[in-house]
Amino acid sequence: MKKITYINYLVIVLLAVAALSGCKKDFLEKPPESAIVDVNFYQNDEQLAAATSLLYSEVWFDYNDKAMYNLGDFRGGSAFSAWNDRGNVLFNTTGDNGENGASWRAFFNVVAQSNLAIYNINRFAGADVTDNAKKVAIAEARFMRALAYRFLVMNWGPVPVIENNVEQLFDTSITRNTVSSVWRFITREMRAAAEDLPTASSQEGRLTKWSAEGMLARFYLTRAGVEGGNGTRKQEFLDSAKYYAQDVIQNSGKKLLDNYESLFKYPYDNNSESLFELQWVFSGPNAWGTANSMPEYLAYSPDISFGGWGGDKGATWWLISQYDGFAPQADGTLKGRTLDQRLHATFMLPGFTYPEITSVGNKAALVFPFTGTDNNFLSVKKYVIGSPVDLAGIASQQHYPNDTYMMRLAELYLIYAEAVIGNNGSTSDPTAVEYFNAVHTRAGLPEYEVGGANGSGPLTLDKVYSERFKEFAMEGMAWYDFVSLHYWNPQKAFDMLNAQDRGLFFAQPDQMPNPTLWTFTKTSWFTERQIIANEGNFLLPIPNAELSQAPNLKKEPVDYP
Repeated sequence: MKKITYINYLVIVLLAVAALSGCKKDFLEKPPESAIVDVNFYQNDEQLAAATSLLYSEVWFDYNDKAMYNLGDFRGGSAFSAWNDRGNVLFNTTGDNGENGASWRAFFNVVAQSNLAIYNINRFAGADVTDNAKKVAIAEARFMRALAYRFLVMNWGPVPVIENNVEQLFDTSITRNTVSSVWRFITREMRAAAEDLPTASSQEGRLTKWSAEGMLARFYLTRAGVEGGNGTRKQEFLDSAKYYAQDVIQNSGKKLLDNYESLFKYPYDNNSESLFELQWVFSGPNAWGTANSMPEYLAYSPDISFGGWGGDKGATWWLISQYDGFAPQADGTLKGRTLDQRLHATFMLPGFTYPEITSVGNKAALVFPFTGTDNNFLSVKKYVIGSPVDLAGIASQQHYPNDTYMMRLAELYLIYAEAVIGNNGSTSDPTAVEYFNAVHTRAGLPEYEVGGANGSGPLTLDKVYSERFKEFAMEGMAWYDFVSLHYWNPQKAFDMLNAQDRGLFFAQPDQMPNPTLWTFTKTSWFTERQIIANEGNFLLPIPNAELSQAPNLKKEPVDYP
């Protein structure tokens, strides 16, 4: 494993902090004004906050750039790329895959920077640093480290747990740690963060106790499967997931936005639904790593962005079939329309109109065009916020100011519902159904009813999964839902993944403009439609570059203390 993966010296951190001059986030706004070294930087609470600000953005950059959707959506099957990134789309990712390596490096970079923050705060904090500021800063670093390890263990399985990069730099005995012991470690870390983080954010976008409790709900729901198996989950951890989810829902003061589309209409940063976001800023076209580069890869055309390299990316047939209203026909097509407002906010169908995005070519509101003959793409809308005309000069190519969600309150509602279902397959619990409906009806859909003459029946696990796939499409979530399922029911995870259609299709509106329904037809000549997921290819391979430099990664994993 490369040393830079584990060690990034403080001067790199401080230079990155200084590069944030001129950004919009309050806690990223004022960089240090003089040369800084370890021994004289952590002298007051303001400097301490400036040091940890990097943990909210630049250390996550390589994950956010392309790996977020490559793993979370392409590998999870909610979106695909027809001509690029095919390793993740087709489930044959290799040790040389670019986004595989970028993700590994990004997550270990988060770990390394978090470790160094903890090390330097404990070693160099001056007399004017208050105990509370020190406690909160260390809790921020422990939160980030735990979250990075959640990504690492879910993508690669056993990974080495590193808590002190300085002391362990030359330790050649470091090996991977078992999956269950990594989960014990990150749960313990997040519990500690929840104890020490404040209930109210000190500055816009900063972590709170509720951010950590939301992650604990997520962690415990997954860990229930890690500690389970053979088709069951550990009830103790299901109960913990339920407890933390409800505590956040009832006591955090957070609330769902009334309109789903408002979540992704800029400026949406740090809204009432957000529990944790990566904090991106536009601080000039040359400040690489502090702005959001992802929209460039998703936008289908330079007509609505600066570069617009996402012309071959879009929703999969499988995901479109999840939306209520698109019914399968006898000839194999899908046909209809949906009331689900999430589709319009996530993917562009021919004829969809977006008043907030200007089509540069005709200087009018974007109407997604109807193109192609036997294939086209339902291009990505989510995180695509517009062209130079729409952003008033606060963006440039690969430098966008919009944040990336890492956790929203909607997830806690669905975690609660899934935790109540637990090992039973379905539930009629009124609170679980109420929480499910909070997400479901916000999308513009009719209330899910358990009883009554026209009742839908008990709320099932499959219904919750489908809701998650639609709610969080293009937020890098689907893949981790499958990993979580795989922990306790691998066959169901394989069956769901192998049933997905990830191939080209043609979306035809009944009229243009103002279509009222669409017909979706599979492209006959495109053969790479489905994958074969199994135990041999389910997890990502450790990048070859890391294996060549750290042979111990090939050894059998051991428990972490």
